[in-house]
Amino acid sequence: NFSLACKSRGSNLRVHFKNTRETAQAIKGMHIRKATKYLKDVTLKKQCVPFRRYNGGVGRCAQVYNWVYWIYQLDCWISSWGKC
Repeated sequence: NFSLACKSRGSNLRVHFKNTRETAQAIKGMHIRKATKYLKDVTLKKQCVPFRRYNGGVGRCAQVYNWVYWIYQLDCWISSWGKC
């Protein structure tokens, strides 16, 4: 449905590609209210962002088991690239 879909794009942003990619994959398919609440919870460290592809040197915590992709067991706390 085109009336409910949206796209975004940014250029010349001072963010890390890998962190932004994993955050985008985490909120992909969520409704806007759920995605906003999720990003706020991540900044408050109530939930984490699971790293699926670019996961070298990423830490672990128990909150990653809330995701379907818990087999990866890698997560990260976002700071500047998760602010709503």
